[in-house]
Amino acid sequence: MESSELTGPDLGNGIAESELADGSMIQGHAAGEPVLVARTGDEVFAVSANCTHYGGPLAEGLLVGTTVRCPWHHACFDLRTGAAIRAPALNDVACWSVERRNGKIVVAGKKESSRPASVSGKPPRLQPASIAIVGAGAAGNAAAEMLRRERYTGSVTVFDSDRLAPYDRPNLSKDYLAGNAPEDWIPLHPRSFYQEREIELVLDNPVTGLDAAARRLTLADGTSRDFGAVLLATGASPIPLDVPTADGVAIHYLRTLEDSRAIIAASGESRRAVVIGASFIGLEVAASLSSRGLEVHVVAPESRPLEKVLGPQLGDFIRGVHEKHGVKFHLGLTAASVEKGAVVLSNGERLAADLVVAGIGVRPNLQLAEQAGLTVDRGVVVNAFLETSAKGVYAAGDIARWPDAHTGQAMRVEHWVVAERMGQTAARNMLGSGERFVAVPFFWSDHYDVAIRYAGHAEKWDEIQVDGGIADGDCAVRYRFGGKTMAVATMGRDRENLDAERAMELAMAEPG
Repeated sequence: MESSELTGPDLGNGIAESELADGSMIQGHAAGEPVLVARTGDEVFAVSANCTHYGGPLAEGLLVGTTVRCPWHHACFDLRTGAAIRAPALNDVACWSVERRNGKIVVAGKKESSRPASVSGKPPRLQPASIAIVGAGAAGNAAAEMLRRERYTGSVTVFDSDRLAPYDRPNLSKDYLAGNAPEDWIPLHPRSFYQEREIELVLDNPVTGLDAAARRLTLADGTSRDFGAVLLATGASPIPLDVPTADGVAIHYLRTLEDSRAIIAASGESRRAVVIGASFIGLEVAASLSSRGLEVHVVAPESRPLEKVLGPQLGDFIRGVHEKHGVKFHLGLTAASVEKGAVVLSNGERLAADLVVAGIGVRPNLQLAEQAGLTVDRGVVVNAFLETSAKGVYAAGDIARWPDAHTGQAMRVEHWVVAERMGQTAARNMLGSGERFVAVPFFWSDHYDVAIRYAGHAEKWDEIQVDGGIADGDCAVRYRFGGKTMAVATMGRDRENLDAERAMELAMAEPG
């Protein structure tokens, strides 16, 4: 995914020091590779120029202290060590040596690859004898990695019912489903990665019970195991479509790699698809199937897609983008039944369908937490450190409901980047770091060639401010409530989205 195009100056020959002002970055190249140089105060750093997540150009990102943030999906790297210190990037960037010669800044060569001793730079305060992670999704995988990055030496075991986990779930509804990304891109790491770090993956054998006081897990095969600390990261499951369905007719859902594979296989034998639900997943599926050449219809009860999240202006724009690609909307309607070769709508209309996909939302998987007697309120209730009502048991990802410092309210969101960052924070807290979870929620959504970045979280608003042209795909949309900006959505303004995220972070750090 990483770009190899060489642009900018040859940093091996050097640039004048005056060209690199304090707080600025320049992309160039050295030894045939893209390299970013950045200056903060008197220090100059050089790292590989592309984010290790999807190859975003770091020079177009944001410099914060001695870190750089990717403009595409807000990953963050330490300029001193190259360490990926914030999701969604999981792999470090390479560091290069920098020399000052006769008033010039010269990139002398790539440093030997060496993983930093730890992200925090401090040894763990606590060393539980063992740690269990229930769920190998975004939060669970990120937590396992962070434990090893923070020099935890005890056993780490990750449990999941999905035999293929961990993998890049956002891609399942985007490029992979559209046929633009090979399956080689989907695993987050090769299996050898986990073996080398002594992270045990227990797959296809789900956890069926938790004794929270004893931190004992019971597995589907009847065995049980005790741990020093437990992280629940059980994620969410698609809400099933509750309508009469003819025998032998498949309704597809999209949550797992096997789900995506099944939709791809079915699309090869189909001409007409009906997507039930105009959620982000539903619309991304619609875009992907349309890109594969299918006739696509979207059925949803709302009057415009995504209005509850993005407001009427962006909702209308997204609808128009899909309609330009041939997608037909049936809004204000629901599916009444699914027959062989057709979906019958609530108004009696019949839509021919060789393929039916439902994307009407997900529910957090709370069964294990409820069985264990943990406090549950529209999610697993956690404190600012992501610990549940049971000592030594933490929760992260789609199931966790945490006290958000920006909104001042308890919050639960279903975003990949948020889940990863929660997993990273929970991992450090299981080792005694005492770190509050204060990450600003962020997600992205792709619709053909339109990319939306969204920082913050606005469950409601009393004002929407639009700067720029939505129709031109160049805008920032601010969702405000009580005079405060709760969230910002952008198109074509990636740096502005990073600035908005940073502003929210600074606002949370202010006293009072």
